[in-house]
Amino acid sequence: MDQIPIWLTVNDRGVLVAGGGGVAAAKARIATNAGAMVTVVAPSLGPEIQALVNAGVARHVARKFEAGDVDGQALVFGATGIEQVDAAVAAAAHTVNVPVNIPDHPDLSDFIMPAIVDRGPVVVGISTGGAAPALARQIRGKIESILPARLGDLALLAKDFRQTVKAKIPRGLARLRFWDGLFDGPVADAVLAGDERSAQRHFLRSLNAGDAQSDPAGSVHVVGAGPGDPELLTLRALRLIQTADVVVYDRLVSPEILDFARRDAERINVGKAPGNHAMAQDQINQVLVSQAKLGMRVVRLKGGDPFVFGRGGEEVDFIQSHGIDTSVVPGITAALACAAAAGIPLTHRQSSSAVTFLTGHGADGGDTDHDWAALAKFGHTVAVYMGVASAGQIAANLIGHGMRPELPVAIIENGTRDRQRVFAGRLDALADLILSHQIESPALIIIGEVARSALATHAEPDVIRAVVAG
Repeated sequence: MDQIPIWLTVNDRGVLVAGGGGVAAAKARIATNAGAMVTVVAPSLGPEIQALVNAGVARHVARKFEAGDVDGQALVFGATGIEQVDAAVAAAAHTVNVPVNIPDHPDLSDFIMPAIVDRGPVVVGISTGGAAPALARQIRGKIESILPARLGDLALLAKDFRQTVKAKIPRGLARLRFWDGLFDGPVADAVLAGDERSAQRHFLRSLNAGDAQSDPAGSVHVVGAGPGDPELLTLRALRLIQTADVVVYDRLVSPEILDFARRDAERINVGKAPGNHAMAQDQINQVLVSQAKLGMRVVRLKGGDPFVFGRGGEEVDFIQSHGIDTSVVPGITAALACAAAAGIPLTHRQSSSAVTFLTGHGADGGDTDHDWAALAKFGHTVAVYMGVASAGQIAANLIGHGMRPELPVAIIENGTRDRQRVFAGRLDALADLILSHQIESPALIIIGEVARSALATHAEPDVIRAVVAG
């Protein structure tokens, strides 16, 4: 984010517009709609801006721009379309520290005018930081099509009753829940349908309900955040993240996904890295329960799927044992997401009829937790989670139980993310492959004939020859 998005109050304050054409008219119209005292400086005016002057909402100074015109203004727009003049407007404004905007010249501007969706008093601004105004306009068109025309009426209803609600429901959290229910219930439906009388009736009924003043019950939703790409979130996961009071998240949850949370939501990082557990599981369980007992809507965000090597089952059991409402939202687990991102099928009719998800934790030395003989069977794909540190021992165990040493393998680091890397080789060189490319967690290892498809684009020529020869 290159700019801080703000809404500036210009009511009864001076705004200068240099220019008399269509671009200047657009800026003047926005300023007058916001209640500004607009002065237009231009030798002549086009019909649009002349209409604003004729209506008495803008004042015209019929001459060329002068540096002193910026004095005492809250904002300045340089929209003459003449580069030398607009540059002079910017220079004059900068001299007296008045924010200035020059359309199509972000290098001269202190602020960028967004594409605006106006459902007064609800206003949505879309900006690309001056990089692509046409794209901002396209986005505005899409938002225009989904926001109801009477959305502003709903905001005005809330404004009219705000003090009444505050007096009736003094506790902040209970009041927040009341408004949440108001904007997603029969009151909102009636307002958006234009039925003001029904809206007020539903509003008063909700306000006088016995449970409106009571402390809200907390809840915990254990949510799979997927592999990291925010576009792979489920719709339910997105909705819960956006409405959470508290977000408890793991190390593998990407910043882009956390950005969906409310700005006022508390964020608690309980991330664990290999060999460095920021918070023990017992502590995490206590955090979830204690926050819910405070009446908070808690979202427990876990990378991938909560029930695939995510200890989500343990957390749900603990939460339910304390009588707290909980739910589980599945996420796309790493094996599915990373394989798809690398173009590797986990099963294939000609080479793999089964797939097993395997955790690399504890798979070292004389470990007997896994049935290596079953995993080594021909026609079987093995997807290894958290196996970077133990990859050499995993390969040795599989080869020792009959899996072919030359079997193709693929390693996908940071799957689905911008930093994704994919490497391919053969099973007996798995540890060397990880070491030579300095692969780090998170990474998924795919072992089996299905990984052969990765050799052509993600392996060195000598590795391909070795696999083929094998």
